[in-house]
Amino acid sequence: MDWARLIPGGTPEFRAGEKKPARSVRLVASEKVSEITTVGHAAENAASALISPRKAFNRGVRQEFAEVAKKTKSRPEIYQDARELFLFLPGLLQSRISARGLRSVAADFGLIGLNWLLIGALQVPLRGLFPGVRVFAYAAGAPAHLLGIALLQASLITLLGYAEGLHVEDGDRRGQARVLGKSVLWATILLCFAYALQGALWATNGLFCGAGLLHFGTLWAWRKRSASQDRKKRASGEVRNVLIVGAGSVGRSIASHLEGHPGGRAVCGFLDNDRPLSDKVIGRVHDLARLARMGFVDEVILAAPHDRGLIRQVLREARRLCLDVEIVPDLFGCKPAEVEVVQVGDLRMICLHAERLPVGGLALKRVVDVVGAGLALTLLAPALALIAGLIKLQSPGPAFYCARRAGRKGRLFRCYKFRTMVSNADALKDQLRQSNQRSGPFFKMADDPRITRLGRFLRRYSLDELPQLGNVLKGNMSLVGPRPHPMDDVAAYEIEHLARLDVTPGMTGLWQVSARRDPSFQRGMELDREYIRTWSMKSDLRILLRTFWAVARGSGD
Repeated sequence: MDWARLIPGGTPEFRAGEKKPARSVRLVASEKVSEITTVGHAAENAASALISPRKAFNRGVRQEFAEVAKKTKSRPEIYQDARELFLFLPGLLQSRISARGLRSVAADFGLIGLNWLLIGALQVPLRGLFPGVRVFAYAAGAPAHLLGIALLQASLITLLGYAEGLHVEDGDRRGQARVLGKSVLWATILLCFAYALQGALWATNGLFCGAGLLHFGTLWAWRKRSASQDRKKRASGEVRNVLIVGAGSVGRSIASHLEGHPGGRAVCGFLDNDRPLSDKVIGRVHDLARLARMGFVDEVILAAPHDRGLIRQVLREARRLCLDVEIVPDLFGCKPAEVEVVQVGDLRMICLHAERLPVGGLALKRVVDVVGAGLALTLLAPALALIAGLIKLQSPGPAFYCARRAGRKGRLFRCYKFRTMVSNADALKDQLRQSNQRSGPFFKMADDPRITRLGRFLRRYSLDELPQLGNVLKGNMSLVGPRPHPMDDVAAYEIEHLARLDVTPGMTGLWQVSARRDPSFQRGMELDREYIRTWSMKSDLRILLRTFWAVARGSGD
């Protein structure tokens, strides 16, 4: 009899997220009786294989691995159905920490269900003591209804918590408390809103809020107890042993975090080809197999590796030894933007900085634009029709002037105005460039000969801009924002001027109410950039009020 390898390369027989069980040594029958050795000789061979893994990988062992791999590859159809069914599982159950995550989710569901049953049990004596309080009569005699509420609320808490990383292993306890509080809060708000739409009493929503507080207390207490059990397991040695490849700053940071946040993992040491051996750096990368077997390692972490060959070597050896492998990239001192990781094809992209936009404020701004433009068009429809008719009577040509303008991100759109000039005004613009009274690319004249008599009146009171309410409804413009410039003006922009195109243009803006008659183009750009930098709904409302006053005074030109 001769001794086989302790763990031939193949699919691990342990569940993900749990400590790898000890494997018994397997005996393989030999064809020759003379090959039978004593147990002592066999133990010596096994020990030498642990100490010198290169010698253990002789030709016979490699042939055995090849035969096992060949048999495995020749029957892929056996596991095809299982793999297809695996794709339908939730992401939490497909992850490497599925066993731990499933235990956490099951505990959350169970505790929330028990909380609601406790609430139902407490309502029974309270209904007798306070018969006039309607909240105590909620779901009287219907425990199944309470369990349905528990299932709904538990599902919401689990979904919201999973999106925030609530079930992540080795999570920070303070961060978990914040995530748990957010999950319970929003789940309770959604539940109250759904029942309010069904006509539920405010007292019922108060009951839901009280249940939410109870859920937070019990779920957090359970997590603290789990953390205490993890510390006991760590002290007794029931942990997942980890080897870190790379003893640099990234590797030391990983080790410090794992030691400070005991969540079932313990660092055995570092492997590093460049640093001297010590009590921390216990070997080189080529010692991975020996040290992994001697230390019963379950997991290998690559800390900021720069050598592609080293990565392939560690990955190949870890796969052969059935070890989990994780990699931590070097971000060169930059901190990632929370947990922003985006899947790009087969690659993972880490976000180092994410500009936080005021999403709620921008959504409210759009609502104000649509409601305001819709009401204005409805109320001013007779006046708009009258102005269009007067333009047709006063001068030949269309009533509306349509021109291409540069909108947000430089996207072109058709901007509508009442026609206030002669029909061939664009053709005459180049001839009048020498009389431009504005600095920079912006063109403006005080006594423009192209403007008609009616057009001068419309411009004075900014009535020619009213058709742009249609652009606001379409989303090309906003009620407030930097004014859209003609394309020939945009073509003469400097690089710093392009910042005004980061936002949606508006019918009125800070420049219109602050320095409308200022001939400096640069001054207008500074005001536009100031508006973008300090934007708020309050500033928009203030600009709109100042615009109404400017229009009433007839300050346009």
